[in-house]
Amino acid sequence: MSAPSSDPRDRKLLLVVDAPSLLHRNHHARAHTRIMDRAGRPVWALHGMLRQILESIEGFAPDAVIFGLDDRTASVRREFYPDYKAGRADKDPELVDQLERAGALLDALGLATLTPPGLEADDVNATGATWARSNDWNCVIITSDRDAFAHISDHTQVLRLIDGGINGSPLLNPTRLHAMYGVAAENYLEYAALRGDASDNLPGVSGIGEKTAAILLDVAGSMASVWADIDHDEGRSLVEALDGWAAETGARRLGATVLRRLTAPGARERFDFNVRMMSGRDDLDLGLTPDTPGTPGLLPLDIDRVSRVVGFLDVEATTALAVRVLTGDPASRSAR
Repeated sequence: MSAPSSDPRDRKLLLVVDAPSLLHRNHHARAHTRIMDRAGRPVWALHGMLRQILESIEGFAPDAVIFGLDDRTASVRREFYPDYKAGRADKDPELVDQLERAGALLDALGLATLTPPGLEADDVNATGATWARSNDWNCVIITSDRDAFAHISDHTQVLRLIDGGINGSPLLNPTRLHAMYGVAAENYLEYAALRGDASDNLPGVSGIGEKTAAILLDVAGSMASVWADIDHDEGRSLVEALDGWAAETGARRLGATVLRRLTAPGARERFDFNVRMMSGRDDLDLGLTPDTPGTPGLLPLDIDRVSRVVGFLDVEATTALAVRVLTGDPASRSAR
């Protein structure tokens, strides 16, 4: 493990890309373009993802890039909870086709991809953040999924893609996350577990919404402290602290109500279940070898390879951008 840098600006940068997230957004945003590759197959989602990747590499100047992909053949989470993500609409066959081809496109370029067996891109995000801290790198995760907020730290930021694309999306660090949600970065997983996640079919703790969850964690510090007080003092200190917060802020007293909801049958079990489901695996082998030039994940890439692979998408401007961004001296070198 490297010794900590005295200045975060001196750290190298790992870019972790949630490829399925980008593909989903670009499919819905760009389907009207009907862009086809030279074989006549739909590529608007792949092309949009690639454009955003290129813009990100140009803007962030990373030293290494890795793309997380979902295992589309098996799911550990669904085996544990068959209703995981139940209720989502069936995917458009043209999106499915591009999701299945994404890994081959990125691998053909010479970029690093990881499809963890039975797992998801979310787990690659979690591992990337842990890898960066362990190796004293900085990390930027690019995704539209709020789950990645749990990985924000003094080493990791999250670029959450919204409708404005790369340049119009917020880059969240611990300070900005707290400003948006009122939640400390280290508490985000517990906040999400209390709130629940409808998109993954994970109900929250009944009666504890986003605002209450944020207040609870801000006042109590952690759910470990909350459960300990409930177990050993029937929640008296929790009620006192929440009512003290209400008195200071002029808000209504909520201590007794929150305690009642947290001690309702099944509440703690629901919280623990959500934590288990939402926690990303952070111990995967990313296969990154930054000290070995030419290995996948490192720039620059081979110019002929980039020209051939991106050229097959049949968008001349994107091919030119890819050659400029991916095959020259790494932007990170000139940026420092």
